[in-house]
Amino acid sequence: MWLLPRSNSGHEKAGHEKAQKVQIIGSAFWCLFVGLFLCLFVAKAQTGRAYSTSELPKNPPPAGPQGQSPVTFKDITTSVKLDFIHQGSPTSMKYLPETMGGGVALFDYNNDGLLDVFFTNGALLKESMGKHEAPNKTESRFWNRLYRQLANGTFEDVTEQSGLKGSGYSMGVAAGDYDNDGYVDLYVTGFGENHLYRNLGNGSFADVTAKLNVAGGGWSTSAGWFDYDHDGRLDLFVARYLDWDFEKGAIMCGDTRPGLRAYCHPDNFKGTTNILYHQTANGTFEDVTQKLGIADPTGKALGVAFADFDNDGWTDVFVANDSVRQSLYHNNRGLSFSDIAVIAGAGFDENGKTFAGMGVDAADFNNDGWVDVVITTLSNETYPLFQNNGDLSFTWATNSVGVGQISLAYSGWGIRFIDIDNDGLRDIFVAQSHVLDTIERSTSWLRYKQPPLLMRNTGKGFVNVSATAGAPFAAPIVGRGSAFGDLNNDGQVDVVVGTLNGPPIVLRNEGSKNYWIGVILNGSKSNRQGIGARVTIVDSKDRKQIFDVSTAGSYLSSNDPRIIAGLGDAGGVKTIEIRWPSGIIQTISNPDVNRYLTISEKDVR
Repeated sequence: MWLLPRSNSGHEKAGHEKAQKVQIIGSAFWCLFVGLFLCLFVAKAQTGRAYSTSELPKNPPPAGPQGQSPVTFKDITTSVKLDFIHQGSPTSMKYLPETMGGGVALFDYNNDGLLDVFFTNGALLKESMGKHEAPNKTESRFWNRLYRQLANGTFEDVTEQSGLKGSGYSMGVAAGDYDNDGYVDLYVTGFGENHLYRNLGNGSFADVTAKLNVAGGGWSTSAGWFDYDHDGRLDLFVARYLDWDFEKGAIMCGDTRPGLRAYCHPDNFKGTTNILYHQTANGTFEDVTQKLGIADPTGKALGVAFADFDNDGWTDVFVANDSVRQSLYHNNRGLSFSDIAVIAGAGFDENGKTFAGMGVDAADFNNDGWVDVVITTLSNETYPLFQNNGDLSFTWATNSVGVGQISLAYSGWGIRFIDIDNDGLRDIFVAQSHVLDTIERSTSWLRYKQPPLLMRNTGKGFVNVSATAGAPFAAPIVGRGSAFGDLNNDGQVDVVVGTLNGPPIVLRNEGSKNYWIGVILNGSKSNRQGIGARVTIVDSKDRKQIFDVSTAGSYLSSNDPRIIAGLGDAGGVKTIEIRWPSGIIQTISNPDVNRYLTISEKDVR
């Protein structure tokens, strides 16, 4: 308020009253101006950046290199009776978790030799959610689901008796036998709460989250089990996405016209740290995130993969981050981790720019003895493929191996290096869909629903063989998490793709005539599943392949831990060498092929 000098004379008093009227009118206009400014300020504060399409070309990019698929995949979802329907609970508010789920796990929970399937699910969201309000999972349509595979190849819903309905808005899943009792357990991530379910061995699971101190918090996405310090006990890495809640997430992004509101870009929110839990000798877990150098508050993690990238015998961690630099945590012999992504050449794209890292996988695609990395991103960014140079550095090989041009028009989520035809070269499968369900109103050529992508490894690069790989590759879906494994034990890798707000897609690999060998590890001094072991297979033609045992990789999902090595026309295997996490090296000579071989660490003398 403006203040005027006081006066006692009549004339001055009249002038003063007149000035007061002028002042009141002026103050009213001033208040109106300030109010309008504040309204505009508040309105601006409640809007945010959407995923931009301004830099996209007006026309679709030319197709990349194409080729003939050596195998076909068949959609068997209906015939195997998987009746799950994912429920993301979409609202007009466009809360970001709605478009990000859900995950899939392939694991044998009852030890009958057949892979079972677990799906994470969403929860009920209201149009207006309070900052600390929890999503509601009470209704059965929002339950997470466990399906047991029967002897005839069909699946039975055993969710209720298993105790895996869950709570909260679930996102990812990691399968692993953390207590080495011979039964695989589940860790389920989500927004606001994570849960560790111990497999009791009788068909049911017990929630031991609070007892073992692994509740996490915030918004967790992918997770994975690995024994980073070689003490024989599995540790747990939890990827977390954003510093987000329903109040922060209520901002308006994109077009304000009805029906055009968009999901907000992660740039609107701060990042958050991942969590590393070390399993102690008494079976509880200790948060060692800060102590071991994993804490990075700028990360926006969606995917995680484990591998020994420098062949020093210690498992490293690659994290796919969304629109900030990627992370590669080098394991310093179990004592600490160093994020070397930038100095190793794997933090950014070839132009030094960030990209929307979502799914990730690690494997030796060119059989040079060093593990490489592939990541999924949004349209117009290409799917980065980092080739390992063997000296803790990586080369951006995306374009030189053909992946760049093939993937430019797509947005990917779940991804995996899999040898589709067992020729000894690992190919790439990607589950796809755009993040924006309004994208078709913004561009003329991008699509929300996108078909899966299959890229065949020719030994000289990758070619797109989707057009000849079967009908499922011509059917657009809203693909998200994907899990990979041999559902019918025929030595061919099958795929279960989770979709957003829809049924999963079960893809059976119809196979080839190439030889193969499967490896199942049974640890004793090392963890029970042999997670983190390096398996080296030399076939009868002296071709060598390496595999790091892991259930992690893809997006929000957990894979079959069994190794399948394609042998092509080599009808035999000379040696299988296992370097166990315990340090024990075991060699098997001249095993039979076209079957699974169980190798026990306790057999080493």
